Amino acid sequence: MGINNIHQEYFFITPHPLKYTSVIYIRLLRNIVFVFGMMIFIKSTAHAINDEDYKATNDSVVKQKNSMPNDSSQTDIIDVLKNAFGPKLFGTRDTLPKRKGKLYLSVLPAVGYSLHTDFAATIGANGAFYIDDPQKVNLSVVNFGPTYTIKRQWLAPIQSNIWTKDNKYNLLGNWIFYKFPEVTYGLGGHTSTADADSIDYKLILFNETVLRSIVPDFFIGVGYALDYHWNITESQSSYEGGGITDFDRYGKTSTSSSSGITLNVLYDNRRNPINPPKGYFLNVIYRANYTFLGSDQNWQSVLFDLRKYFKLTSTSDNVLAVWSYTWLTLSGKPPYLDLPSTAWDTYANQGRGYIQSRFKGDDLIALESEYRFGITPNGLIGGVVFADIQSVSNWPSNKIDAIWPGEGLGIRIKFNKHSDTNAAIDYAWGLGGSQGFFVNLGEVF
Repeated sequence: MGINNIHQEYFFITPHPLKYTSVIYIRLLRNIVFVFGMMIFIKSTAHAINDEDYKATNDSVVKQKNSMPNDSSQTDIIDVLKNAFGPKLFGTRDTLPKRKGKLYLSVLPAVGYSLHTDFAATIGANGAFYIDDPQKVNLSVVNFGPTYTIKRQWLAPIQSNIWTKDNKYNLLGNWIFYKFPEVTYGLGGHTSTADADSIDYKLILFNETVLRSIVPDFFIGVGYALDYHWNITESQSSYEGGGITDFDRYGKTSTSSSSGITLNVLYDNRRNPINPPKGYFLNVIYRANYTFLGSDQNWQSVLFDLRKYFKLTSTSDNVLAVWSYTWLTLSGKPPYLDLPSTAWDTYANQGRGYIQSRFKGDDLIALESEYRFGITPNGLIGGVVFADIQSVSNWPSNKIDAIWPGEGLGIRIKFNKHSDTNAAIDYAWGLGGSQGFFVNLGEVF
């Protein structure tokens, strides 16, 4: 299970290793057909719903809905609760436009079940605000998603994306305390769920970056990154390989430390990172870990995170979003638990359709696309369809020769119209019977 404000995974998995054959291409073609088929079906359903709603709506509201959405034309969960239970219970609501210093808070308690956690209680929260005039500065966001499980596991992630006056500086933070047994499946693209290996540990992850604007929307900066694992223990009860795991072969230790500096290049012209209606995002992070900073050994990596959001027509708020995520080891030998792996991006969202850490290797390459559309005219309900692929390098050959596709669909419920925060509930399928729910407060990417 990972966290994105709140992020839950609920899975049902059966063993089925993938070979690099024509089956891959058939599955990729099926993904394409699935996405466009669902787009046509659900969009036609949405039109039917909208037609009924528009009959009871005057022409001025129709025109307003066809333009860029604003707070007054939208409905969120708070509006629904106020209408149902009255302002005495939920108070009066600020109806002024977005403004400097106003905090837009979203909180979503949840109870769920996953293979990793058993039953878990989570509180997902994000606070959004503008440090300067909303016309001159991007929306700043702080996310917090503490989780406790009946297995006495704790997760406490805090992620921040702060923009200073006139977008001169961008401050990015990712702080996590993690006490959580992780199931890994070995190294490379030909592993199966029969290779499941439970590794328990505690983790402190600290990553802080300061970026300076060079020209509008373009930033360069430096940061510090620490991944420290301790009390690492391995349970081989579910492993069918005779007790020798890839963790053993790679180099098992009871502690591991990766400590280094990062050099960062960022281009971001999205005005709302919670739910971008359009724009580009490119983040390149070079990380150099050194023993003199406390790292177990010297090693280097680079991350390319590219996203593009297409607003398809001027009369619709529907968005086509594309995400490319590439994480490469350049030199040295990272600790086993710090290798590129499924859903170990900042918000643990990459690779829907597969459990976190399902694939691990020196290099990871992933691509995802998602079509986001409205269902109700007031913006309360929306939907998505998506497809993704990922590959990891084999070990020790470092060869990539297997592709793992996924696909899915989901619903969006407007949680806070002022910050445009949605509660996101997705169901995704992968190969080999891997499938399950993903829940987020905010969009996946």
